[in-house]
Amino acid sequence: MKITKKLMASAATVALTVTSAAPAFAAEKWDMPMAYSASNFHSENGVAFAECVGAGTNGEITIEVHAGGSLFAGADIKRAIQTGQVQIGERLLSGHQNESAVFGFDSIPFLAPSFDASDKLYEAAKPSIEALLDEQNLELLYAVPWPPQGLYFKKEVNSVADMAGVKFRSYNNTTSRLAELTGMLPVTVEAAEISQAFATGVAESMVSSGATGYDRKVWESLTHFYEVDAWLPRNYVMVNQDVWADVSDANKDAIRACADEAAARGLEASKAYTQFTMDGLAAGGMTVQPAGDALMAELRAIGETMTTEWLDAAGNEGAALVDAFKAAQ
Repeated sequence: MKITKKLMASAATVALTVTSAAPAFAAEKWDMPMAYSASNFHSENGVAFAECVGAGTNGEITIEVHAGGSLFAGADIKRAIQTGQVQIGERLLSGHQNESAVFGFDSIPFLAPSFDASDKLYEAAKPSIEALLDEQNLELLYAVPWPPQGLYFKKEVNSVADMAGVKFRSYNNTTSRLAELTGMLPVTVEAAEISQAFATGVAESMVSSGATGYDRKVWESLTHFYEVDAWLPRNYVMVNQDVWADVSDANKDAIRACADEAAARGLEASKAYTQFTMDGLAAGGMTVQPAGDALMAELRAIGETMTTEWLDAAGNEGAALVDAFKAAQ
């Protein structure tokens, strides 16, 4: 069963509405690398977006989605778009905090742990993100949040002390720092390599949504999922600005309309996928439960440390977007 099937079925609706009667242009094919499996709701949403663009531009622009890191590994996708190796793609921008701390705004522990709060934080940060991407030859089309992040282990964990020495899959600066502060050992593992990493013992734990664990069937290697609602990171779909500049105004309007629909559809899919995937983890044999009070207290204290560190790194721009977010609460 694909929880997102109904949500994706209406992808062509906007495309048919915005189809232009402008003269035909030479057909273009865009390649769109995505890091997550074809069955993941982000990838399904990307396919629906691509279909919408094809219909909305009268076939003048077609997009081929390459899911599961099959064209470029997740860490390489953003650079591939920037340099024109591909025209469009999807990337988790928090994986690029080494370029700017602001990219990590959506991975600040416990700052915005719900869908509603995450949306408000994104709106506060969006101008800064768009400005950063503009400097890097990238045009933001849409962004979709993951479900709230929880902790996966292959043993029962009741305190931070229980995490000491555990090999922890990291995917950005935030997750690496979380590992360090909890005494775990960070190991960089791309999304497409998660199953193999756990099966071979390269990693023994991670912080991620129920969606990632469900898609990768991590119950084959791990035993416990703790709901901590740490943060809701976002995937961003971006297009190369040189490519974008050559798109007709009519087709830009069509693509933007498809992007708006994809953002709304992806958000609803993420919400629907949250409980569905946790139920799936439990059905696979994992223990799925909220983290205990003692563990949560320790994690929140670590979160405060990480928030302070992020604000120091992000400077005035980071402080301004957090202030704008809090004012919107």
